[in-house]
Amino acid sequence: MINKGSEAERLAISDSYKNWKKWGPYLAERQWGTVREDYSEHGNAWEFVNHERARSNAYRWGEEGIGGFCDSREILCLAPAFWNGKDAIIKERLFGLTNNQGNHGEDVKELYFHQVSSPTHSYCKYLYKYPQKQFPYADLVTNNNNRNREQEEYELLDTNCFKKNRYFDCFIEYAKADFDDILMKITVVNRSKKKAEIHVLPHLWFRNFWKHNKRFSRPNMKSIADDCVQSRSIRNGRYYFYHENGKQLFCENETNNKHIYNFSNETDYVKDGINDHVVDGKPTVNPEKNGSKLAVWHKFKLKGGQEKVIKVRLSKNKLQNPWTDFDAVFEKRINECEEFYSEKIKSDIPKEHQAIAKSAFSGLLWTKQFYYNDVFKWLFGGPGEATPNRSNPRNFSWQHLTNRHVISMPDKWEYPWYAAWDLAFHMASFVEIDPFFAKEQLLLVLQESYMHPNGQIPAYEWNFSDVNPPVHSWAVWTVYEKDKKLKGKGDTDFLEKAFQKLLINFTWWVNQKDKSGTDLFEGGFLGLDNIGVFDRNHMPQGITRMQQADATSWMAMFTLNMLRMSLELAKTNKTYEESAAKFFRHFLNIAWAMHHIGKKDISLWDDEDNFYYDVVEMNNGAAERLRVRSLVGVIPMFAVEIINKDLFEELKEFRIRANEIIRTRPDLASLISNLDKTNEDGDYLFSIMRAFRLEHLLKRLLDENEFLSDYGIRSLSKYHKKHPFVFQHYGHHQIQYEPGESRSNMFGGNSNWRGPIWIPLNYMIIQSLRKYYKYYGPEYVYEFPTGSGKKYNLQEIANELSKRLIKLFERNKEGKFQYHSDDPNKVYSKDEHFKNQHLFYEFFDGDNGKGLGASHQTGWTALIANLIMELEEKSK
Repeated sequence: MINKGSEAERLAISDSYKNWKKWGPYLAERQWGTVREDYSEHGNAWEFVNHERARSNAYRWGEEGIGGFCDSREILCLAPAFWNGKDAIIKERLFGLTNNQGNHGEDVKELYFHQVSSPTHSYCKYLYKYPQKQFPYADLVTNNNNRNREQEEYELLDTNCFKKNRYFDCFIEYAKADFDDILMKITVVNRSKKKAEIHVLPHLWFRNFWKHNKRFSRPNMKSIADDCVQSRSIRNGRYYFYHENGKQLFCENETNNKHIYNFSNETDYVKDGINDHVVDGKPTVNPEKNGSKLAVWHKFKLKGGQEKVIKVRLSKNKLQNPWTDFDAVFEKRINECEEFYSEKIKSDIPKEHQAIAKSAFSGLLWTKQFYYNDVFKWLFGGPGEATPNRSNPRNFSWQHLTNRHVISMPDKWEYPWYAAWDLAFHMASFVEIDPFFAKEQLLLVLQESYMHPNGQIPAYEWNFSDVNPPVHSWAVWTVYEKDKKLKGKGDTDFLEKAFQKLLINFTWWVNQKDKSGTDLFEGGFLGLDNIGVFDRNHMPQGITRMQQADATSWMAMFTLNMLRMSLELAKTNKTYEESAAKFFRHFLNIAWAMHHIGKKDISLWDDEDNFYYDVVEMNNGAAERLRVRSLVGVIPMFAVEIINKDLFEELKEFRIRANEIIRTRPDLASLISNLDKTNEDGDYLFSIMRAFRLEHLLKRLLDENEFLSDYGIRSLSKYHKKHPFVFQHYGHHQIQYEPGESRSNMFGGNSNWRGPIWIPLNYMIIQSLRKYYKYYGPEYVYEFPTGSGKKYNLQEIANELSKRLIKLFERNKEGKFQYHSDDPNKVYSKDEHFKNQHLFYEFFDGDNGKGLGASHQTGWTALIANLIMELEEKSK
């Protein structure tokens, strides 16, 4: 179905970064504390540029702000700052704890909400809540630092700085009149009953692209009227910045070397000049009214309940009156945004669920970010620059990697860098609202400036060589199918481009992670961090290798995805029948290998427990299963595909070769689902799990004493709460069910796969169940929950699991969304200015559904919108 309306028309323009998507919320919410900005000798990224230094340090690789906008190359940036007259610094950036300061790792300590965004960012709205009392920076650091891993985190609401509603709601809105005509409106509301002072400072500045690139001179902004500033740069020409009232303040986006390093500055008016002038009254802004950084200073005293609106406009055009159409443009873009979501999210979905889906999609759109990283220059310096002094250079083998794009981030504060498998899940949601962007992103990380020459997809900047699950192929096929359904025609150009690059990645997996050539795969932690009894990246002495149930199953899924793509491409290019036959054989080989490990032919499937386990092989030749009931043993479910017989009949060469493989190696074919018969609809089932194993795995998966929670599927069975698994081998290794934040300090203390609920893996479980249903139909029924006596078919079970996950975002009997923590003043259940604001947590407590980890990880948690929309579709 093709979307209609103005926003859909804007989306249809493919070369988006030169028109309606040229400007967007691409500014990071944290640039400090990142690997990119770390030039320390020993790689102390969190400390080299910390929050305290951030206001004085001109960044090398990017910029940050609160609810900010920038162009797609981040040449020019626009964002507000605030000051309550009490803080020691103006609020230009979000504050949070570093990995070393937090009792559960890094954590933002602010209250902000990505409220709305249209796909082209023609309209966006962001809410920041700013205390009227002094912001409790030191209190948050001290209290969290004094807590251990078993205690809850000390949050901003725990400090009582929001008591008696003594805070400002700061709404930041953008509307585009045209490609290069950006309207910004800041509405500040005093939520207390008493008069309070607020300073609002819309900022406009250039990213410092000139210091490390001698091709470019420093750009300039200058005042050309009391209410207008002209910016000029060799990279983006002229812009005019219009504002109503306020005082213009100028400085340079250059580091305050005197303050940070105690040596002389290169210019008189440095980056923190505006801050020092506003807070301390120092003469640190340029009286000549020019520079590369600008703020317009507004000061108000607002009565209780009073609000004030500040308007600014950034335009390529020299406008006679920038305000005549200002309100009309906003009204029009707001209506168009509502129109888009009204068409996208069906009206027969419950209103509460519509709001969740819209908020999820909007948060996903807000977490786009301009990401710039040139590893070669980072390691060795740019032309004419000295080589940075590093004792152990990070990512040394990734010198080809040069990233300079708008990319979907997991969370723009907690994880302001892309992660390979996160991004794949993001695109399963993005395709629902912007298929072009979804396809562009999936192809982006397969480009030669991202993918390693050996075929590995980069993991994330802390260590590009880490290994994430190979879900990129799943995302490519998912996006292709959804896009085909939306448009009525498949984008085979996209599919073929992705397929060719994924062939290289597949080869890397075979060569690097199946070193013995037995179709059994390793991979280490594979994104599931501390789900193992020990760190799977660093196994105890005496273990020669680990045959991972999840790695091997992910590869079986990868193989099926490639098979499915080959068959689709073979419809128009028969050459791909060769590839289809290759991946068919790969799939059969993996299925066989999962049951023939080592000299004793040990299987990853345990017939006694009816579950899949990792197997370790010792240097003495012995092999042992690690009997940990975790998602590792559930992932084999994901290796499932349904293919109709009509496709086989159409592709004769593939059919002949597949039949020959089955005839000559019936032992291989017998290990997977029946390939010699179809269901009533003519569908074949390709799956590692035959009906018997699926039935027994579901008994555990749907057992409320094991994996099934009121809010979805746990990552570790609750069985291990009373029965910890212990592995005695060169030390004591133990894993126990922990429903929330982990007590383990594995992977920096921010790893939590020993019990919590993770939306993306739950989504894949549900998608797999729907595929099995397509083959088995309504006649195959299973107990749900296990032991209840109630029988459901697989489609109904998928629906019931979806409902449990959606319940996380619904109001409970206290009136707050289930994922919200308890807070002293009950603001999330009683305060009308809090209780309707959604957050999208990284993961959720396996017992009570409390949101944990990153609080704005709309990236993969946006899949809740998919679940809502698919539930409505599948329930009909």
